[in-house]
Amino acid sequence: MELLESLRSLMKTLRREKREQYHRHVSLGDLITDRSEIARDYGFGEGTTCYDNVLILGDVTVGKNCWIGPNVVLDGLGGGLLIGDHVDISAGVHIYTHDTVQRALSGGTAKVEYAPTRIGSRVYIGPQSIIQKGVIIGDGVVIGAMSLVNRDVPSNSRVWGIPATPR
Repeated sequence: MELLESLRSLMKTLRREKREQYHRHVSLGDLITDRSEIARDYGFGEGTTCYDNVLILGDVTVGKNCWIGPNVVLDGLGGGLLIGDHVDISAGVHIYTHDTVQRALSGGTAKVEYAPTRIGSRVYIGPQSIIQKGVIIGDGVVIGAMSLVNRDVPSNSRVWGIPATPR
């Protein structure tokens, strides 16, 4: 019981410090971890940061100076996910390299479908967006919030919507 009280006291102190310094409340994992260290542990590029609650699956390569926000899914199970330099991935973004649509519809007789996904450099991906398997996103792209990206996006494009279309 003494250990539990000590942990609660430490958590309270760390939350207060985070609130005073950054005006934010984060999960316990983000209170006790370093976002740069998490990115380094996964072999991501220099200057990249990654929240503690990001789900990283399979072969994921991330370049330099990227920001990976909270509650992101990076799925590299389907042939790899490659993300360039200076990419900001906002909160709640899901990026996939596989799906189980046909397997579900076939009652389990069809296989999981896989395709690598690529994201260029200098890309902004808005909150709660989904990038489907096999999509290639060029350099200098902006993807608006809550977009469904289900086809390739050429460099220097601005897209948003469901499905994401050029604007």
